[in-house]
Amino acid sequence: MKKTLILAFAVCAAAASARAQDFGLPVGSIAPVAAVQALDGSTVSLSRYVGKGPVLIQFWAAWCSTCRELMPSFQRAQRLYGSRVNFVAVAVSANESLERVRRYSAAHKFTHPVLYDATGEAVDRFNVPATSYVVVLDRRGRIVYTGVGGDQDLVAAVRKAL
Repeated sequence: MKKTLILAFAVCAAAASARAQDFGLPVGSIAPVAAVQALDGSTVSLSRYVGKGPVLIQFWAAWCSTCRELMPSFQRAQRLYGSRVNFVAVAVSANESLERVRRYSAAHKFTHPVLYDATGEAVDRFNVPATSYVVVLDRRGRIVYTGVGGDQDLVAAVRKAL
């Protein structure tokens, strides 16, 4: 939980100036797994996605302006590669609630899985430096890209996993 509070304070400063692969887990490492919540409140393990094909995981929050800035890149990558890559959004718990994530997801008509990290386990295991943090995994679960910020080229990031 402590890391989640630090995350909330670091968002503005880190997200604005960070570039791909400056923070987070090392490229080439195997992605960890963590328990998160589905929007119905049930527990889901990220192992459902890791090692089952290429996957893009974004750590975000409804209040995050950088995440909104990243949304067109996320949607473009999903349109191009959605049939070959799993796209997963993990909402962080800093200044967030499951109900708010549900409402935001419904309002934006998200078609990808949206999960909620109520305990901060995923944030801790993925060493998330700020919201808008993206991790792209290849089909074996190996990290091929990490980045933070609203100007990430997620199409190029996803290509690294294919």
